[in-house]
Amino acid sequence: MRTVIQRVKYASVRIDGQVKSMIRQGLLVFVGIEDSDNQDDIEWMVKKIVNLRIFDDEGGIMNLSVSDIKGEILVVSQFTLHAMVKKGNRPSYIRASKPDIAIPLYDAFCAEMNLQLGREVQTGSFGADMKIELLNDGPVTIFIDTKNKE
Repeated sequence: MRTVIQRVKYASVRIDGQVKSMIRQGLLVFVGIEDSDNQDDIEWMVKKIVNLRIFDDEGGIMNLSVSDIKGEILVVSQFTLHAMVKKGNRPSYIRASKPDIAIPLYDAFCAEMNLQLGREVQTGSFGADMKIELLNDGPVTIFIDTKNKE
């Protein structure tokens, strides 16, 4: 499982010109799922994200988590996080899970995020053509892969 986490002032998802989800200060989380991902990966990743200390404290030091600031989270599926570009110029997405595997894992990821955050997160729509708007705060962008957790 791979994620790209962006600290944002706001973020939104539009589908067919309509706002599906929107958050204020918090985290925009893009998540890519592969076949070998499981519940352990979900729990580890969500715990890492919810407790990631990337928000400024009163001294201007990145020392607070999204939980600490009572921020919001927007989770968007993004299979392209598993793009491989070793050969040629056209990315291969062979490592990204197909919907029959990815959708239940994405749903479980969002449910675990709701549980660990203690409130409902906003989401995109799996497989939809989404337009993402955000104001990256910092900028702060973090890449995490559960295959590198050891």
